[in-house]
Amino acid sequence: LLLDPMLASGGSADKAIEVLLAQGVKEENVFFVNLVGCPEGLEHLVSRYPKIKVVCAAVDDGLNAAKYIMPGIGDFGDRYFGTDDYEFVSLRENASPVHGKPL
Repeated sequence: LLLDPMLASGGSADKAIEVLLAQGVKEENVFFVNLVGCPEGLEHLVSRYPKIKVVCAAVDDGLNAAKYIMPGIGDFGDRYFGTDDYEFVSLRENASPVHGKPL
């Protein structure tokens, strides 16, 4: 099982599959599972790896000019880790990179 929350252009999944194949995993044994994808990413994966199996919970409309899934779900990592309301503050400013408060 190769798990990825979002499939946009397919670049990250492509590299992860390359690693699996280089380690001897047969292409037909790769199950790619994700929450939100788009046609561009799905087409990329199945054209490059026709033997993989793909499970995608939702397929959104496509990518915008910045290659973000539209309408999408925002930044999955921030939502998952609960960091979407924190501002990044440089360590050089003597602050925590997560909370933005002085150390």
